[in-house]
Amino acid sequence: MSTDKFEMFRNRLTKVYRHIGKQARRQGITCYRVYDHDLPEFPFCIEIYEENIYLAEYKRRHSLTEEEHEQWLEDCIQVISEILELPSENVYIKQRQRKQGRLGQYQRVATEEAFFTAKEAGLTFKVNLSDYLDTGLFLDHRITRGLVREEATNKRVLNLFCYTASFSVYAAAGGAASVTSVDLSKTYLKWGEENMQLNNLYDPQKHFYVHADVKQYLDTLSPHSFDLVIMDPPTFSNSKRMVDFLDIQRDHAELLNKTLRAVSPGGVIYFSTNYRRFVMEQEKIHSSSIRDITKATTPFDFQGKLFRWCYKITAASPSGDSAGK
Repeated sequence: MSTDKFEMFRNRLTKVYRHIGKQARRQGITCYRVYDHDLPEFPFCIEIYEENIYLAEYKRRHSLTEEEHEQWLEDCIQVISEILELPSENVYIKQRQRKQGRLGQYQRVATEEAFFTAKEAGLTFKVNLSDYLDTGLFLDHRITRGLVREEATNKRVLNLFCYTASFSVYAAAGGAASVTSVDLSKTYLKWGEENMQLNNLYDPQKHFYVHADVKQYLDTLSPHSFDLVIMDPPTFSNSKRMVDFLDIQRDHAELLNKTLRAVSPGGVIYFSTNYRRFVMEQEKIHSSSIRDITKATTPFDFQGKLFRWCYKITAASPSGDSAGK
């Protein structure tokens, strides 16, 4: 790739890091996204997790040989390390690579148990920048987690599709009466428990971790069992452990209505989805209100680049107000 192209990448990364890094320092945020496919020739997602850099290369077609691609990536890493002022050894690459090459010093995809702890809003989370599909902490939900923390006091909180249960930690930190975290992965449930323990919040009398298919689990709940619910499902899932596959566009109204039956009158569901073409079928949902809070919950480092939706859904009051609006 030409020197001009690399200079263009250097200039772009310098500009965005100067702007985003300044905002992060002002807000005391140490985990944030710096760059996301800003230039088509450099299809990366770059995030900082305190002293480490998460570098994900988006799959694309290119004309480089494997050796040329390795050299290109190595050159990119040097630029990224220089601009972000962190050593290249702290770069964790998420990419598919057929064999070890010169990038062996950076390549961590095959490393197991490469865990760190990272801080967010005074709380500590276990993250892994190399071994899993995602890092363990979805940075785009930083603001939404804060809302849950503010509203959780004395509430019975339910975290569905909980992943590593960062929302659960925020709820516990906010003084929730109880927190129930549900996921189909035992690995992530254990990770979630460890996150709670890292913050000295874990209480087995108040915090529950349920290994279950959410679609089936919702059928077991009694009316008015919870006051505050977080639901951040995958767009699609056909895990062998599920009775039926999940398609969030097809299934969201059913999932939300089942959840609303388990929510106390006036209770709240925070619902989010990464499906870009998602359409909320409000007329099918039995709530008193549905507010699109996507813009309000988009962090500064995701402005203009966030492809997810977020809604605040309020359960109907005893009077029977159930207009989805």
